[in-house]
Amino acid sequence: MGPSFNEQFDQHGAWRRAFAHQLKQLSQWMGSHDLMDAAVEERLHRLEEQVRGDKVTVAFVAEFSRGKSELINAIFFAGYGRRIMPASAGRTTMCPTELGYEPDTPPSLRLLPIETRMQAPGLAEWRLKPERWVTVALDMDDAQQMARALEKVSEVRRVPLDEARALGFWDDEAPDDNPVPDAAGLVEVPMWRHAVINIPHPLLRQGLVILDTPGLNAVGAEPELTINLIPQAHAVVFILGADTGVTRSDLSIWRDHLGDAEDAADTRLVVLNKIDTLWDTLNSPSQVQAQIERQRHTSAEMLGMPVARVVPVSAQKGLVAKINCDDVLLESSGLPQLEEALAEGIMGRRQAILRSAVAGGVAGLRAETTRVINIRRRDLDDQMLELRSLRGKNASVIEAMRGRIEQEQREFDHSAAKIQAVRAVHLKMLQGVFQQLGSRALKAELAELAETLQAKGLKLGVRKVYGDTFARLRTAMEAAQASGIEIQAMLGGTFRQLNAEFGFSLQVPSAPQLASYVQDIVAIEQRHLQYVGMGNALRLAQPEFAQRLARALMLRLRTVFESAANELEMWSKTATAQLDAQLRERKRSFSRRIEAVNRIQEAANGLADRIAEIEQAERHLAGLETRLQELTAGIVPPGVHSEAVDTTPLPLTA
Repeated sequence: MGPSFNEQFDQHGAWRRAFAHQLKQLSQWMGSHDLMDAAVEERLHRLEEQVRGDKVTVAFVAEFSRGKSELINAIFFAGYGRRIMPASAGRTTMCPTELGYEPDTPPSLRLLPIETRMQAPGLAEWRLKPERWVTVALDMDDAQQMARALEKVSEVRRVPLDEARALGFWDDEAPDDNPVPDAAGLVEVPMWRHAVINIPHPLLRQGLVILDTPGLNAVGAEPELTINLIPQAHAVVFILGADTGVTRSDLSIWRDHLGDAEDAADTRLVVLNKIDTLWDTLNSPSQVQAQIERQRHTSAEMLGMPVARVVPVSAQKGLVAKINCDDVLLESSGLPQLEEALAEGIMGRRQAILRSAVAGGVAGLRAETTRVINIRRRDLDDQMLELRSLRGKNASVIEAMRGRIEQEQREFDHSAAKIQAVRAVHLKMLQGVFQQLGSRALKAELAELAETLQAKGLKLGVRKVYGDTFARLRTAMEAAQASGIEIQAMLGGTFRQLNAEFGFSLQVPSAPQLASYVQDIVAIEQRHLQYVGMGNALRLAQPEFAQRLARALMLRLRTVFESAANELEMWSKTATAQLDAQLRERKRSFSRRIEAVNRIQEAANGLADRIAEIEQAERHLAGLETRLQELTAGIVPPGVHSEAVDTTPLPLTA
């Protein structure tokens, strides 16, 4: 049996901290040896923040009464010795609930009233308005108080039918899925739209985010949840009942929200919960096991998943076993097998992506730092040749040497105007790309779609407008990619000219790659087209729902376009930083050469001393290069170069 999810996540947290520490060491060492400029410092800081701030989101999705909250209790909160998330018979988690930890916020439960669904802002915008949330403090030393407070996520209220329809909890197209009105004709709806639980649980402190979603009605009625939060989760645990198998509503959730993901086989895990309901004393253990296996195979076939990704579990027995330290019951519950599958499926994959992304950045830094060291070495070699040529020469020869160095310096200073012209062209081209990817351009591209969505009545032509809009968005991202290649070509030609004229060793990095963002746009389009085509025609006719959908789309696409712009900006800084570094080194070289001639003119033994200093400096540079390799060896795998590393950004978290 491999390590549990909790153990594996602990190991992942320790690995991230060690990795971040290595980056910090590298940063401090580069700073202490004058190998750090503003651009390099920013790149190192971003890499360190990327590692330290990495989040892993696991979404638990199920129809009502599948034991989802109990499963979360069993995996993550058994250490409290009791249930923390409400998990009783019937509907418990009535609103989407996020569990995470932000150190700047006290332990608390924050609740967004359901009435906010009647207004245009999406969840991301409501997060920026803390005064609109109801906050309940949590006492981390009192498990009973915590459990009582968290019961609020299951609170409900009764509303007239029209209000339930407007809120998204009544669907005239699917009457079988609607709640049953009471004698007064009122319908039960959740009290809250969204809940955020902030507690310093060990796993949450290390970057785990748990997304606990309610049933089909609530999932379908919240566009931001369906098309943003769940698709961006690094893993989705889909829970079925072992006693019911795949029901019609289970299949609807799977087909409409989960099963179409390209990496579903890797990121989706199906839990066949409540296997204890099949523990029949009238049947032998082998008969019970055979029944469970039949349910596994049937469920896998209906969902189009490998049987190995369907794990039979009893969350309730697993929780009891953990609290009572009953190893036999724990093994029978199947919970250890689920935790192992979660650990292998999420943590190994997450660590590989993170390591690859950071390794690419560090490999580029190492290459650039090695280039600076080599520039210093070449300058020392030039100085050594000059000084050795002065041995035995008279004062006039030494003065002529000084004059030649000063002439070279004047000629070099004249290159500043050419370099400034290069910077101006580069900046102008870059600003053009930033405008292509800016929020104003994005809003203009989405204007027709937003207008179509918010028009009154049924949106019969909305799929065509979606298609046209996303075609333009893909074209815009591809144009940004082409502009990046054009900028790279321009810098390449300029760098070659500067290398030839002034002896630089400038090397333009490979062109920025934005193909992954084009794929993000394609995935968002598929998600939206699926969403608007899955029986949401009447919902789309509601102005409030259509506005929420349009805003959710805008926020998601803005994240993609901003990420692409950030990558281009960092690429640009990487390209120009080496120019700054080599200019700085060249100026220092002139200063050192003139200083050496001055010292030789002032003292008879100055030449020998200066030659000895240069020899010592060369040994120091060799030591720096060795230490650079040592500091980066644990971050960049052997044989990896900056051009060969996949630097695709990490999937965004909620």
